[in-house]
Amino acid sequence: MDKLDIKIIKNFGPSVLKVEIPEKILNHLNNYVDEIIKNAEKSKKQNAGDGLVGDVTQEILIENKTIKESGWGDFLAMCTSKWIEIVAEKKITKFEIRNSWVVRQFENEYNPTHWHSGHISGAGFLKVPSTLGTHKQEKKDKVYRGGNLQLIHGSKMFLCASTLNIEPVVGDFYFFPNYMMHAVFPFKNSKEERRSISFNANIDNEIYNVYGKN
Repeated sequence: MDKLDIKIIKNFGPSVLKVEIPEKILNHLNNYVDEIIKNAEKSKKQNAGDGLVGDVTQEILIENKTIKESGWGDFLAMCTSKWIEIVAEKKITKFEIRNSWVVRQFENEYNPTHWHSGHISGAGFLKVPSTLGTHKQEKKDKVYRGGNLQLIHGSKMFLCASTLNIEPVVGDFYFFPNYMMHAVFPFKNSKEERRSISFNANIDNEIYNVYGKN
């Protein structure tokens, strides 16, 4: 048989952008969170737990001043701009961060399936425990998802998965459309902190609204 020229086309469903948070920004954000943890007044003032869905130890809103000074805002804007340019072949002229926050998650805590506001969202990792646990002995042949971030879209079908399971790695950050459902699994066998960071932002409505004017 002649050699086949094969090309697999997979152009359905939303894209996800994976990048690495620069070390300087990563350290700045971790130091910032560590200082808030030490300050009971600031911890209470910047607590986002009442407005978010997770059953976690603490959720901390990041101040606008820190978003700017750390370079976090510029990093998010640059990555979003590149992503939209590659996927949609359009240049955004607007990038407005609605909010950004840090989630401090410990053993047996979790974030149930949810989605975000705005147009663009993302989640990544500032700290990861040295171990996230394993299955019980009788389930050793099963894939363990403890501490994973799971992105969800559509339903499972032939040749089409409905989930993307992401094992947390310090510095990894994932951008996705605001409507993409996602969840975080609980982990076990560790007293260390799993520290993640997320954001919501708006871009040009003319680019986001693919349906045009009503």
